[in-house]
Amino acid sequence: MKKIILTLSLLIGLSVVSFAQCDKKVVLNSSKTDHLDAAGAVTRTNDETAQVEISKTTIDISVNDDHKMNGTITDNTCNWTVPFKEGKSVIHANMSNDNGEEKKVTITIEGKDGKVTLLFEMEGEPGDRVRVGIDKFVEKA
Repeated sequence: MKKIILTLSLLIGLSVVSFAQCDKKVVLNSSKTDHLDAAGAVTRTNDETAQVEISKTTIDISVNDDHKMNGTITDNTCNWTVPFKEGKSVIHANMSNDNGEEKKVTITIEGKDGKVTLLFEMEGEPGDRVRVGIDKFVEKA
């Protein structure tokens, strides 16, 4: 009985840590952007700084200190066993650029072996997906 209670306590604790991370506002930074084709092959790589700010309801993307896109999160699936080291988030959002063009996007943030990557995919454009390796993340109040 003690083992069952201990196991349940550990599972609840891990769930709380994972959920708490998903509710926080975070800023992700990278220094290199890979553009991928529909098959996942790299078509080009750019050395550029990107900053992605994610809250519970919004997302904002800047590249080389120039605002590029922002939007509203419509769905967020979040499952991290170790915050921003092991796990995955899949975010669906309606985003618009500075010209007012709107697109539905899927953003997948995945941590594996302590390495975190972000994959950005726009609906209707499977041949131009963007992948960035996350160099740094910061939780914001």
